[in-house]
Amino acid sequence: MSAETRSVHQAILDRRSPRSFSSEPVSTADLKTIFEAARWAASSYNDQPWRFLLGHKGDQTYKKICDTLVAFNQSWAKSAPVLILSVAGRKFAHNGSPNAYGLHDTGAATAYLFLQAWDLGLRTHAMAGFDHDAARAAFGIPEDFQIGAVIALGHQGDGSELPDPLKQGETAPRTRKPLHEIVLTDWGKPAQL
Repeated sequence: MSAETRSVHQAILDRRSPRSFSSEPVSTADLKTIFEAARWAASSYNDQPWRFLLGHKGDQTYKKICDTLVAFNQSWAKSAPVLILSVAGRKFAHNGSPNAYGLHDTGAATAYLFLQAWDLGLRTHAMAGFDHDAARAAFGIPEDFQIGAVIALGHQGDGSELPDPLKQGETAPRTRKPLHEIVLTDWGKPAQL
């Protein structure tokens, strides 16, 4: 581990996106803390364009979110006690002009949500594999909101119920691209760090 990596906050280094969740419910207190963390994310003009549709296993919101997932994601996400759908405003609230940063800002709020969940001993997994149009229709989401992602949230399961390829992913080492591929001074020119 490099000196730079050692100085990164431990929750960032440890956080994973498992597909195995236990049936243990997530407490209301923990959910409030998680969403409070998301609420404090930075946003353009402090617009806070994010909205989170929260479903608990067994309720209609959960069912509607789960029904939009592709079959692969349904196969494992249905064990999570909480499913969340994120959406982002496309217009600034203060003047109605287009907000090209709404989805970016919602991603920042989601990252805060993930890190707070990790700190509380909970796990999250974001999914792009779902039907955006079906989600919009199921919840009556206005066109001036962009669909973000579905998030599974809960306590880590043991993974024994997952098929073999997914079991391996639960414990495989995390990998990331090297900094020279993602920090540039010009397109294709790595920054000297």
